[in-house]
Amino acid sequence: MNTGKKRNIAFLSTYPTRECGLATFTQDLIRELDKITLLNSPSVIAVSDKDYSYSDRVIMEICQHDRKSYIDTAKKINSTDIELLVIEHEYGIFGGEAGEYILDFVDNLEIPFITTLHTVLPNPFEKQRLILKELGEKSTKVVTMAKNTIPVLERVYEIPSSKIEMIHHGVPFRILPSREKLKEQHGMKDRTVISTFGLLSPGKGLEYGIEAISKIAEKHKDVVYFILGQTHPTIKAQSGESYREKLIGLVQRLNLEEHVRFVNKYLTKDEIITYLQMSDIYMTPYLGKDQAVSGTLAYAVGYGRVVVSTPYSYAKEMLSDGRGLLADFEDSASLAKQIQYVLDNPEVKKEMEKRTLSLGKTMMWDKVAKDYTKLFMNTLDKNKLSDSKVV
Repeated sequence: MNTGKKRNIAFLSTYPTRECGLATFTQDLIRELDKITLLNSPSVIAVSDKDYSYSDRVIMEICQHDRKSYIDTAKKINSTDIELLVIEHEYGIFGGEAGEYILDFVDNLEIPFITTLHTVLPNPFEKQRLILKELGEKSTKVVTMAKNTIPVLERVYEIPSSKIEMIHHGVPFRILPSREKLKEQHGMKDRTVISTFGLLSPGKGLEYGIEAISKIAEKHKDVVYFILGQTHPTIKAQSGESYREKLIGLVQRLNLEEHVRFVNKYLTKDEIITYLQMSDIYMTPYLGKDQAVSGTLAYAVGYGRVVVSTPYSYAKEMLSDGRGLLADFEDSASLAKQIQYVLDNPEVKKEMEKRTLSLGKTMMWDKVAKDYTKLFMNTLDKNKLSDSKVV
């Protein structure tokens, strides 16, 4: 029932220059949606915890910790030509207990909205459960990025399966030189490169990754482990660089200065992808078993890397069917064993890369943006039909 009219979509999310995985996700998706002729260029309502320098894309701001700001902004949106809002949901980016101010926002919103979930907790606190349950009730659709969260959404949050859509976390596409060529360009010729990237925080379990490398380095003298990314801004505000300093101290105690390198900066997407392309193995030694999605792991799968990971929810799904290896939580010996297996079996490594890349190709942003557009158009058409029914 597409009339040929371009549709107006907006996103409620954090947004660059705020340094946050959700902000990058939203920016990547929107840039890809810009290329789709059915839509006008999407706009953003940014959630801000301080002053940021935003592009013209941001048409309104919500002050994260100001409850009234949520109500006022919802009312403002109602008087615009925005037809559909996409709420990028993560408990930590909204104000109030467990981000409850988002409910004030949706209670005052008069246009349809879709909620994209970046965290799905199988065992939430009651407040967390009630917030997501209410968002699910009021959303026209709920998007999740992993199939294994669908039963959780139905059982724990009472969201009917008819409302739930699974759309992959997107991955940016780049044409890059070969792994060996990149290694040569970056002084890593003849080195075995293992990497982990993302904002540093204690939940990443990097101490276990470092201990695993100490075991690997005994046999593979050429191994180098890149820990890529700056400390998470929230962690830095609370406890400075204590976690990074603890990791550096561990590297020194284990005499791993030749084998572990920290790149302490907020990496651009091109830098991330270059390091990934250069990597023989991507490692996520995360501690939280319920993590439903990981943008960093999505990128690694997108570029066909062999992944060694702890068995958190998203990793189990992404690495099934021989696409990687799972190690035990908080167990450096288990991580080392899986890395060792990959390094000792180059044919197995090659086969894993092939399988991972096959899934990765379906996760590129152009494909993901088309899936979102289809969802937007169907939602708007259904909404139009329901509005036009004679009661």
